[in-house]
Amino acid sequence: MSTYAVRYTYDERAEVRDAVRPEHRAWLAGLATAGVLLGSGPFTDGEPGALLVLQAPDESALRAVLAQDPFAREGLVAATEVRGWSLVLGPWATSAS
Repeated sequence: MSTYAVRYTYDERAEVRDAVRPEHRAWLAGLATAGVLLGSGPFTDGEPGALLVLQAPDESALRAVLAQDPFAREGLVAATEVRGWSLVLGPWATSAS
């Protein structure tokens, strides 16, 4: 399994994000329960967006998972940056190795 840091940049439709957020968070919770999502949360400053840290066999599989996000389905994610991440230290290190 590879670990990925994913940066979402949201579009400006905050009212739509607010309406879809409960479904988005339930989707994320399911990924966390399945061991796919290590952590996620919105940025607190700058452009609206979020950071997600996930595990997947490869980038293609990861992008297939991200395509299922209710925020993506609604077109709320204006940009997605996917970066492979080599996790060395911290509480996630044992689950990501």
